[in-house]
Amino acid sequence: MNTKISKNNKVMLGLSGGVDSTAAVLLLKDAGYQVTGYYFDVTGHNESAKASAVKAAEKLGIDLICEDVSADFEKCVIDNFCREYAAGRTPNPCVACNPNIKFKKLAEAADRAGAFYIATGHYADVVYSEDYGAFFIRRGADEKKDQSYMLYRLGQDVLSRLILPLAHAENKESVRAMVREKEIFNADAPDSQEICFIDDNVTYRDFLAGRGFVCEKGNFVDLEGNVLGEHGGIINYTVGQRKGLGIALGKPAFVVKINAETGEVVLGENRDLFSDCVKSTETVFTCDKLREEAESEAGLHVKAKIRYASKPADAVVRLYGDGRAVTTFTEPQRAATPGQSIVFYKGELLAGGGVIE
Repeated sequence: MNTKISKNNKVMLGLSGGVDSTAAVLLLKDAGYQVTGYYFDVTGHNESAKASAVKAAEKLGIDLICEDVSADFEKCVIDNFCREYAAGRTPNPCVACNPNIKFKKLAEAADRAGAFYIATGHYADVVYSEDYGAFFIRRGADEKKDQSYMLYRLGQDVLSRLILPLAHAENKESVRAMVREKEIFNADAPDSQEICFIDDNVTYRDFLAGRGFVCEKGNFVDLEGNVLGEHGGIINYTVGQRKGLGIALGKPAFVVKINAETGEVVLGENRDLFSDCVKSTETVFTCDKLREEAESEAGLHVKAKIRYASKPADAVVRLYGDGRAVTTFTEPQRAATPGQSIVFYKGELLAGGGVIE
């Protein structure tokens, strides 16, 4: 973490009540920052999470601002989540939330409080590149916990004032140890759930059904269009899926494509999932120089990853306007899933990304 305080020493930090944001407060205070916590309720009724944030703020000795952002979150994140699944795509709600809700609301709260800096407990770093004349997210020290993938849509207005105190954390256990040493109650709290607005005991399928997104049954078909059997609705499947298909063909079968218009789920073999070409929309770049390279005939040479858990692979991305891009990999990639994000890196620096078509 950069400990140089150049604007003012006030920081607005997203405080969830979990161990990561708690550790981030400890590191910021040690570096001489004046920290205010900011808790935003995305559902409007998450009292237990709010209580944890209040308790953490009291233990840490910082002020806490609580805000109900559920109306904006509903329109921006949840509605999009439901529509994407109904269209046969597999969305990533964090990618939608970060620029439009989480960091936007955090910056607005900082402005109201007269704080220049904002901060979160993400496992990544922020650096300034002289070569590009811009701020960048840099991958976190712990490769297993690195969360840079989720932050590719943040602009310079956010990156220029963002501090990520956990950038150099060796691992999650070292973070827990730091909080445990201060005898704070949440040192051993479990990691947050994958989708923050869906309760642990509710499947996303039930969540969608509760909001009226119930898809009709349709056909499983092979790559030639031959009907193989009936499925229970396209929202139950994602590209690359093998288990839980509800059909026995006497050999392994994988979801290769989902056609929302016909209601068909296309099945094939594992080899049918591989491609060296990935198309994306809403493609953005961290700075103008990178975007210009992507618009050139030669394209932008990057390491790219097509999902959070995949390893970056050599590729060239070419941008064709209106946020549409084609990324060509040196080695074919498995199961590029529509709705998920393809993310680009230059070395350790996050260069941009887009939504897979």
